[in-house]
Amino acid sequence: MTLSVEQDLPTATAAAPAERRKRQSRFRRSLRRYWQLYLLLLIPIIWFIVFRYIPMANAVIAFKNYNPIDGVWGSPWVGFDNFANLFRNPVFPRLVGNTFILAAYTLLASFPLPIILALALNEVRLRFFKRTVQMVTYAPYFISTVVVVSMTILLLSPRVGLLGRTFSFFGAGQVDLLASADFFRHIYVATDIWTTTGYLAVIYLAALASVDTSLYEAAKIDGASRLQKIWNVDIPALLPTASIILILGVGNIMAIGFEKAFLLQNALNLSTSEIIPTYVYKTGILNANFSLGATIGLFNAVISLVLLLVVNTVSKRVTGNGLW
Repeated sequence: MTLSVEQDLPTATAAAPAERRKRQSRFRRSLRRYWQLYLLLLIPIIWFIVFRYIPMANAVIAFKNYNPIDGVWGSPWVGFDNFANLFRNPVFPRLVGNTFILAAYTLLASFPLPIILALALNEVRLRFFKRTVQMVTYAPYFISTVVVVSMTILLLSPRVGLLGRTFSFFGAGQVDLLASADFFRHIYVATDIWTTTGYLAVIYLAALASVDTSLYEAAKIDGASRLQKIWNVDIPALLPTASIILILGVGNIMAIGFEKAFLLQNALNLSTSEIIPTYVYKTGILNANFSLGATIGLFNAVISLVLLLVVNTVSKRVTGNGLW
């Protein structure tokens, strides 16, 4: 047995370079044959290197006492002092809590609705009605965040907004929901659902369009009802797409959007609307504390990366689907 293993080792060692040469030859042949596609791939790769990876080097100011006159590499090193100052900041726990609660609330509320909408539209046989609903629900995705916030403020304004006038009509007085910290998260999530549900439903509808029709025929022959077809055919077909969207959503759970939270923010709802991106803007740009702003941003990015890796690993083990 020992002799057999010793004899096999040289054979495997000799086979490795041959296999490597074989792969290199295969790659060169593919490069010559599909050079146009590789050239097309080169453009996004260069874009990512120039605009995504090279700017990452500036994150080094999180470990420095950055001075614009000395520049990024001329400023003195301070090690982890910025991180220590961040963790000792009494605002830090509230920032992390607000960011995590708002992002988790948004993800949990907006994740199932596109699936339900797609399943419902997939069962609609009236083509005109289906197209109309798709267009009406998809259109808000193209409205800019500034316009969405402006519409929300006008709608909820206690004096001129529709909701404010309705409250006044029924004698409830002027109710300013935007000035209430308790309602900030609900307003934020409601606007997010309004703008993204139709867009995500189109993705799920595309996944449903690829389902083999023979499965529906087999279910029909077996006497399955509509709900049984949805449960046994449609939902399993949506699981790979849903798991990828969920992984991306959880990976970005700490990277929640800055614009909407900042525009909806005011002094009265600050206890729930102050999140990490808005605090980074105020600290890094408005107060010109670039090192602390970079420290908060770096901390946020690391937490997002860890969440993405964990969720991707769990998804691959549970459903067999993952980003890589």
